[in-house]
Amino acid sequence: MTEFSSTGISRRGILTAFAATALTAAPTFSLAAGFLRGAGDIRRLRMVSPRTGERLDTIYWIEGEYIREALNEITLFMRDWRTNDIKVIDTRTIDIMAASHNLLDASEPYTLLSGYRSPKTNAMLRSRSRGVAKNSRHLIGEAADLRLGSRSVSQIYRAGVACGGGGVGKYSGSNFVHMDCGPVRTWGR
Repeated sequence: MTEFSSTGISRRGILTAFAATALTAAPTFSLAAGFLRGAGDIRRLRMVSPRTGERLDTIYWIEGEYIREALNEITLFMRDWRTNDIKVIDTRTIDIMAASHNLLDASEPYTLLSGYRSPKTNAMLRSRSRGVAKNSRHLIGEAADLRLGSRSVSQIYRAGVACGGGGVGKYSGSNFVHMDCGPVRTWGR
C-alpha cells in the first residue's frame, strides 16, 4: 500500500473516503448490461460469516477500477473456514453478488454460508448431501451460498436471475441462494 509520509494516509484510505462521500450520489442502477446491471459507479459488498464471526463491508470497485486490497479482503473472507484454505474469488461472482444486493435494496449484509471450498471440504459435504456437486464452482472460487434475513429466498433468487450473469440456485428448504459466474442457468424450488 502506498503511504504519504507526511500524513500517513494510504491510497486505500483516500479511495474509501472518496467512496463514502460519492456513495450517496452514485446511481442505484447503472445502465450497464448483464450482471453489471445494478452495480453503479461504486461497487460495495457487505457480508457476515456465522462460522467465523467475521464481518466485511468493503468498496471494491470505483469508476471502472477494481481495488486490489479490497478484492484480497473478500478472498480472505470467503476462504474455506473449515481448512483455512484460500482461493482467489472470481470478480464476476463478486459483481453478481453486489448487483443482486443492490437490486434488493437491502441494507443488511449477506450471510455467507459458503464461498471457496477445498476439495477435502467439498468431498465431505458430498458424502452428507446429494445437493453438492462433484465439480462445484465453489472449488474454483466462482460461487457463493448466501442468505438475507430481510429477504426471502425467492426474492434473492429473482435478483440473482435478473443479473443474467451466471448460475443461480434456489434452496428454499435450507434457506439460501447459490450464485456463481458459470454458464447462465437456474435451478431449485
